Amino acid sequence: MSEDTFVELEDKINYHFKNRELLVNALTHKTYAFEAPQPVEYNERLEFLGDSVLNFLVSEKLYKTNEFFSEGELTRRRASIVNNRRLSQIAKELNLGKYLRLGKGERQQKGYTNPTNLANALEALIGAIYLDSNLDTVRDIVFNQILRR
Repeated sequence: MSEDTFVELEDKINYHFKNRELLVNALTHKTYAFEAPQPVEYNERLEFLGDSVLNFLVSEKLYKTNEFFSEGELTRRRASIVNNRRLSQIAKELNLGKYLRLGKGERQQKGYTNPTNLANALEALIGAIYLDSNLDTVRDIVFNQILRR
């Protein structure tokens, strides 16, 4: 992928990475890494982190803006906002599949349209933004660029 391709995605989310390697890792599926001739980082660890960051940010916002909701209601509301179906839809709107680095077999099976791959890549992207910046920046990107879609 060219630098222009990455800039295109960065423009879509209104965030430009200081450490471009984090963005590349967020977009790298494990099938690509397993086929690479040299060790390559892939997105599972960033996905883990991004999932936690996203859940925290949504939980925090729900807690602060809905003081009379019970724990159960807060949990239900968060689940309606943060779920693979919704995340994959947002990833499709960002055309995230276009940027995924997939192994040959995964590409042939159209893994760039797979809802799980898309949702995971979006979570990894959030994790990468968090590591590249700070909590306030990722909060702004999540609520004003990602979940807004």
